[in-house]
Amino acid sequence: MEFDLIISALVGIFLFHGLCSSEKAPNYSFMREATTAPAISHYDYIIIGGGTAGCPLAATLSEKYSVLLLERGGSPYGNPNITNLSAFGSALSDLSPNSPSQRFISEDGVINARARVLGGGSCLNAGFYSRAAVEYVRAVGWEGGLVNASYAWVEEKVAFQPPMMGWQSAVRDGLVEVGVVPYNGFTYDHVNGTKIGGTTFDADGQRHTAADLLEYANPKGITLLLHATVHKILFKTKGVSRPLARGVIFRDALGKIHKAYLTRGEMNEVILTSGALGSPQMLMLSGVGPSKQLKAHNITVVLDQPNVGQRMMDNPMNAIFVPSPIPVEVSLIEVVGITSFGSYIEAASGENFAEHYALNDYGMFSPKIGQLSTVPPKHRTPEALEKAINAMSGLDDAVFRGGFLLEKIMGPLSTGHLELRTRNPNDNPSVTFNYFQQPEDLRRCVNGLKIMENIIESKSFSKFRYDSLSLPALLNLTASAPVNLLPKHDNVSVSLEQFCKDTVMTIWHYHGGCHVGDVVDQDYKVIGVDKLRVIDGSTFNYSPGTNPQATVMMLGRYMGVRIMNERLAKEKSQN
Repeated sequence: MEFDLIISALVGIFLFHGLCSSEKAPNYSFMREATTAPAISHYDYIIIGGGTAGCPLAATLSEKYSVLLLERGGSPYGNPNITNLSAFGSALSDLSPNSPSQRFISEDGVINARARVLGGGSCLNAGFYSRAAVEYVRAVGWEGGLVNASYAWVEEKVAFQPPMMGWQSAVRDGLVEVGVVPYNGFTYDHVNGTKIGGTTFDADGQRHTAADLLEYANPKGITLLLHATVHKILFKTKGVSRPLARGVIFRDALGKIHKAYLTRGEMNEVILTSGALGSPQMLMLSGVGPSKQLKAHNITVVLDQPNVGQRMMDNPMNAIFVPSPIPVEVSLIEVVGITSFGSYIEAASGENFAEHYALNDYGMFSPKIGQLSTVPPKHRTPEALEKAINAMSGLDDAVFRGGFLLEKIMGPLSTGHLELRTRNPNDNPSVTFNYFQQPEDLRRCVNGLKIMENIIESKSFSKFRYDSLSLPALLNLTASAPVNLLPKHDNVSVSLEQFCKDTVMTIWHYHGGCHVGDVVDQDYKVIGVDKLRVIDGSTFNYSPGTNPQATVMMLGRYMGVRIMNERLAKEKSQN
């Protein structure tokens, strides 16, 4: 009871008031290049990954303790490909070494991306903001009051009500018309039916990210280093009952090695917030993982933990492109239909992608990005991409006018695994998701597609479709685009199951690899190791809500408050 009172008191203090000395993005005095870091430094907390969870966690802990936040990428501020809604997709299609997005292709043959920028995936995604279901929070075992307060803390900085123009309104009305009810209006909450969710894009079309949550940070309590690539976590193994994390080794942009250590104190910790690829990868590179795999890469085994990198999951996305006879607005995800059978229906549109997407990237049609490209992934040489872009620039604008209906399944139930390719943390690990391995996942996809077909044929959506284009034609049109490396089948419109398999894409909601109960405990402490936690989407057993970014940001704040409360309670008991 006393512990709950402490939590409530702290939440009340921190929720909206913050610290009078806090700073506004992007003018953070504590943000600097890793090249300026000393060779050796000491902090109460060392956080690896300035992403969707790492930023709110670091901001919270800095209120009372010294925090080092290490981000392998650069700043999102000043990059219009990140900040402008109309440029969505440009960052994802940037394949340069300094891109905020690092592409990887799963062993399933699906093109994907991981973030390489301060703010993490919140800098790259479609901006939809929606909380996890109450049932999800209860099942995970989180404390509901603190969860709600932590969501509100996040929403104060990054969540907005979307404008809801023609395309999105038609999708909303179509969902209700075909029976995805009740209509719940605008809400951040996850409830069955159709709703308007939040967005991280403001009224001016400017993106807000987890990096903005660093406005809550105590500038005197935090050091944020950019282009700081952690190579391994350092452990003490002698004279202790089990391995104990004591610091990290990282390199700056020039390749210079730096070491950061924990200051003395039994509750000081290293915390991994590197995401569903980065966190299991970093554990393995540091010697915590399946011993056979570690030895194959000549990595000294600190702890044989066979569950690291296991049960990787990615929610499959399938889309139908609908050409429109009339112009449509540029919109990302604003409306969602939350069905009773485990499929989430969403939509995006572009009022002539050729004009609105920077550098002629053509949004989802970009020859470089992967989603609905006309150039197969294996053939994307610079010459082929230039030829495709030149060809597309000569097409009539009406070819690109329209939008997408898309669906993602909940869960998923199908799982895969992650393995190291090299000892270089900059290299992508090998990851397999096994999309639709479980029949229930495929059933949910098929049922979601049926809802999408009904929306396309609904009265509410009629002005945005050509009467001459039948549903089979739309399905075959979408399936003809080489969206992945999987083999294709002719006339997939006759089998929605085959359409699901042939056109599977990612919606970038992959998770797992450091599951609660397998790799970390209920407090996100790595099992079998002291002074080390993992706090990010790699711990999720299934994806929260329709889109996870709200919950990942919430979790960073939530666990920051929990950790501070634990310390305060212990200090009080010792006095």
